[in-house]
Amino acid sequence: MENLPKDKKIILFDGICNLCESSIQFIIKRDKKDTFRYVAIQSEIGQKIIKYIGIDTSKTDSIILYLPGRAYYYKAEAALLIAKELSGIYSLLSYLSFIPNNLKNLIYDYIAKNRYKWYGKKESCMIPTPELKAKFL
Repeated sequence: MENLPKDKKIILFDGICNLCESSIQFIIKRDKKDTFRYVAIQSEIGQKIIKYIGIDTSKTDSIILYLPGRAYYYKAEAALLIAKELSGIYSLLSYLSFIPNNLKNLIYDYIAKNRYKWYGKKESCMIPTPELKAKFL
């Protein structure tokens, strides 16, 4: 994993989920400091990162925030840490971190469990536009 950018936070996401793709587009528009890089969990590099950090994907099919060489976060904790880095009022969502993880993840898991039913899914991962290609690993 030595070829990953050490100065960027990496968001691993479900590349076939419409909600997840919309969320990534939302983050990209508000990532004014160019903090993040993005990778679909289904991609080869996504699978390598997951194996490297030791996440069991049978127990979580969640968004993962990976800080190369330092730490990783998933589910609600990852979402709130991502929100903290965004421009505008969205960074205020990070103040919800005082809510116990059990409760935050209960809500997160409910949405994650129903995301395909509510928002649908694609046959394959999104292909970034030429302008966004540099932001994807």
